[in-house]
Amino acid sequence: MDKHQSKVAKKVTWIGFFTNLLLTVFKLVAGFLGRSSAMIADGIHSVSDFSTDLVVLGSLKVAAKPSDQNHKYGHGKIETLATAFVGGVLIVVGAGILYSGGKKIYEYIQAGSIDSPGNIAFYAAIVSIVIKEIIYRYTLRKGKQINSQVLIANAWHHRTDVYSSLGTLAGIGGAIFLGPRWTILDPLAAIIISVFIFITSFNILRESILELIETSLPKKTEQEILNIATETGGVFDPHNLKTRKIGSNIAIDIHIRVKNDLNVKQAHDITVTLEKKYRYKYGDKTHISVHTEPLG
Repeated sequence: MDKHQSKVAKKVTWIGFFTNLLLTVFKLVAGFLGRSSAMIADGIHSVSDFSTDLVVLGSLKVAAKPSDQNHKYGHGKIETLATAFVGGVLIVVGAGILYSGGKKIYEYIQAGSIDSPGNIAFYAAIVSIVIKEIIYRYTLRKGKQINSQVLIANAWHHRTDVYSSLGTLAGIGGAIFLGPRWTILDPLAAIIISVFIFITSFNILRESILELIETSLPKKTEQEILNIATETGGVFDPHNLKTRKIGSNIAIDIHIRVKNDLNVKQAHDITVTLEKKYRYKYGDKTHISVHTEPLG
């Protein structure tokens, strides 16, 4: 990640941090005043949002450092590690919300009813949905623009808050407008929310772990890399392709063949041309290793 990418990512994350901080206070107050377990669970989820924002900011600072003697491929894996951390936090949050909702349902079964949530919790859910959807779309757009996996993961963390608040809205609305017998909808919504959070966290963790264990790029991308080599003048039989992700960047290791009668400079020029094509397609920070062999 270069300085421009890092600057954009930090700005986006700081905006998300302060938004999450304000929303957390707002939702927790609304949850306690409105006697809504779903809204309190939603507020706790927002605590994880601005907590992970801090981790993301720290990882972006380290990932933006240039290559050094001990990290010749840069510090991109720090960004991947932070992405995995976000996924792990989401699992913990989902488990907490699941426990809270289950506890309320148990109380409902034992007592036959639980306190109906107040209108303030209902309106708080509407406000949360609107704000978090805006932050999600903004963060995702910027994450894709600068190709930052940790920013994209954080965007999906914001989106789980939208899911959370939608479930909260349905549960609280049902409990308020359908009467005391339907107050169980509030904790049921909290449990449904936890399922969405588990699904999102699994997808984030899966992608991060695959990158950390050096999984190759998708077959479609690898075929594209081979096609670029084949279409480059003087290149024959591209083979032994190896690829992997390093944070926001990728690494390409490929063997090519050139005509036997070329001198060293001519062979080198072909290699440079191929490297320029890869960097134009995949970014200036792409790690490229081209091994040249004689044709035949």
